[in-house]
Amino acid sequence: MSDPSKRKTGLTAVIVMICTLGSRIMGLVRNGVFNAVFGTGGIADVWHSVFMIPNSLRKLFAEGSLSSAFIPVLSTTIVEDKTQEKAKEISRKIFSFQVLILVPLIVLMIINAESICSTIFDYRDEEKLKLAVDLFRFVIIYLLFISISAVIMAVLNSNSIFIIPALTPLMFSFCVIFSIVFLYPHYKLASMVIGVLLGGITQVIVQVPLYLKKGYDFKFDFNFKTDEFKTILRLWIPFLATSSIFAINQQIAMFFATGLGDGDASALSNALIFFQLPYGIAVSSVVTVLYPRMSRESAQRDWEKLKYTFNYGIILMLMLLMPATIAYVMLGDKIIALIWQRGGFTEKSTFETFNVLAAYSLGLAGLGIFSFCQRLFYSLKNFTVPLVITFGVMLLDIILSVWLKETVLGVSGIALANSISFTIGIIPFIIFVNKFLKGINIQELLQGLAKLFISGLALYGLLKAYLIITDNYWTKENSVTNLLLVVLIVIVSMVLIFLSYYFLKIKVFRDILSSRIKKK
Repeated sequence: MSDPSKRKTGLTAVIVMICTLGSRIMGLVRNGVFNAVFGTGGIADVWHSVFMIPNSLRKLFAEGSLSSAFIPVLSTTIVEDKTQEKAKEISRKIFSFQVLILVPLIVLMIINAESICSTIFDYRDEEKLKLAVDLFRFVIIYLLFISISAVIMAVLNSNSIFIIPALTPLMFSFCVIFSIVFLYPHYKLASMVIGVLLGGITQVIVQVPLYLKKGYDFKFDFNFKTDEFKTILRLWIPFLATSSIFAINQQIAMFFATGLGDGDASALSNALIFFQLPYGIAVSSVVTVLYPRMSRESAQRDWEKLKYTFNYGIILMLMLLMPATIAYVMLGDKIIALIWQRGGFTEKSTFETFNVLAAYSLGLAGLGIFSFCQRLFYSLKNFTVPLVITFGVMLLDIILSVWLKETVLGVSGIALANSISFTIGIIPFIIFVNKFLKGINIQELLQGLAKLFISGLALYGLLKAYLIITDNYWTKENSVTNLLLVVLIVIVSMVLIFLSYYFLKIKVFRDILSSRIKKK
């Protein structure tokens, strides 16, 4: 039977990627404005470390674990109940559950802000710690808004609406930029707090019209005894455990960074912003589109189609991650300098950020595959495997971080530890995927990887030649010449990659061009 949504999955993924790209680029602009005004080190260190807390917690209560538990149940309900009444009921319960959990939690964190900050940060300077406590008491409120936004986003995604949710982060960036530009002269760092809270509220507001149009509402429903909600809760607990490991892992990395030199926390945070650009496009976009599909195929026990979707997702992500990895390692310093090196963001800031970014980039593909494998097991409602593997990866990451941060690598060692750990972590995942799906098409997957490797070599050769030729033309100052050089190599690189994908006959790429995924 023909399924239009499956035939258009590739095209939809590309549209979502484009929307996500726009959002990520605005994120770079937002942070560029922040860096130009606040610089790196000192106050900037404190801001980056504090803002990571709600960003980590959102993975537990927002688009991370709760959405991962919510989407499979909601997607199944939408397929089975054509009236959509059960789906609306489930969304009310999730909304009510979030409010019931988050409001008291946020109040307690505000009250105990000093104890929390002194525990999760390693600031030796009392003034920095005091500033962190003051910021934390306001910034943590953002968690409530972004969590509500994530529920709306999950509902829209489950109803095959992807574009508006993918664009909502743009609103956050606009609000923060507006606050810095117009409020900084009077409110200084408080302008960031205002921008973040306003951005959180706006992300909810822009999705509400579509949410209401689909017949959903914001009524409270605290009857949590239904089978569907119990299923979500059973799914959420293991999701929560796995996501908690990620959150703890990130906070440990920031704890290590705050205990190093002045500016190291900013370098870590700024590198992650660049890292999240290709990661968000390749992983978040592909998972957003394919996770509901994998959930449906798992519910229907259609293992052949699920195997095909798995291979499709891996190759699709690597098509984007491989060029980004090569570009960051070879051109990262020039890209960072062009976009951010002005005002308080100096040449030294560029150098420090690039070292961390290069180390993180080495694990870009590993983390992408790791995340996608997690979602595959979530769609199978198997949580033990991802929980155990993720816990093992976290322990390895901590051990390597403790060692590498004390070497000449410094804060870059923390990033390298992360890359090594997650890349190693995909090995047991692939073994278990092969076991649970009773074999995957390894030959087809390896053929795709081999073709991508050839494309990567071609890109490496191009960028190496570019660096040799343009070395005498590149200037340290931000100039029109630098911009033109970067734009030129980006265009040429994209053309090379597209042509290599096409002539090497990479199936996923050709499927996207024809706006369909062929049935196996």
